[in-house]
Amino acid sequence: MRARIRDTEIYFDVDGAGLVPDGAAMRERPVGFAIHGGPGGDHSGFKPGYAALTAAMQVVYFDHRGQGRSARGDPARWTLDETVEDMEALRRHLGLGPIVSIGTSYGGMVAQAHAARYPEAVSHLILLVTAAHGGFIPRAEAFVRAHGTAEQRAVCDTLWAGGFRDEAAVKRYYAAMGPLYARRHDPAKAAEGAARTIHSPEALNRAFGPEGFLRRFDLRPELPRITAPTLVVSGAHDWICPPAFGEEIHRLIPQSRYLLFEQSSHSLRVDEPERLTAEILRFVAASPPALAEQPSPRDGQG
Repeated sequence: MRARIRDTEIYFDVDGAGLVPDGAAMRERPVGFAIHGGPGGDHSGFKPGYAALTAAMQVVYFDHRGQGRSARGDPARWTLDETVEDMEALRRHLGLGPIVSIGTSYGGMVAQAHAARYPEAVSHLILLVTAAHGGFIPRAEAFVRAHGTAEQRAVCDTLWAGGFRDEAAVKRYYAAMGPLYARRHDPAKAAEGAARTIHSPEALNRAFGPEGFLRRFDLRPELPRITAPTLVVSGAHDWICPPAFGEEIHRLIPQSRYLLFEQSSHSLRVDEPERLTAEILRFVAASPPALAEQPSPRDGQG
């Protein structure tokens, strides 16, 4: 499915029923937005893992502008700020009230900014293996220099230089880095997932290169404005967004709760998938979102 919002076309998909029987009545379930990472990937990595969340909510997936199955448009606008505005425009396009915002890695950066700028739009905020500012990049660079293999150092040099030339080069990066992203890395399963993913080398270059926008962003001054109950999760062995960054987010967001997954690196869905699902469902169930008045389907679009 595609939504024409703002100046672009965003691909989205929906999993699970939004209205379900509950005895003699029909009950409306919360709606979760699953926000993918990268930049330069798509939402396919959430499937089928997040299907288990449909036991309690309807899940909306979307590909960021310029990525996946969404329209390419002007690459200069493939930024965090534009993705935040696209996400809010999609919520309004779908006529939704407050959402459960689930952001992973770069998606968690988008989710933080969206919840700070549109607090009325978020009922619950779930931030997985993410950071609030660009300091995570030099930390990751140092980690790979100290602990990476020769192949891992080489592919990361390409990432930091913004030098990916084609999709095949991005796939080589993820193949080499797989054992750092997931402690339970399975090369065959990872190759299947990579084959399903539409990679955008230019989006990665624009984010991580020497002038990349992820090197300059800083959401820390905005985080105290977040009003939604927030769950922050880190992986104890995460090489790119280590626990110190999650702990920092936790300190800055009121009403936040922090969890450390002791057996995980960056890919929580690979390392501890059952616990991840259980913690998300438990957190949402602990404080059911109130159903707010729904905006017009075309409200707020440029």
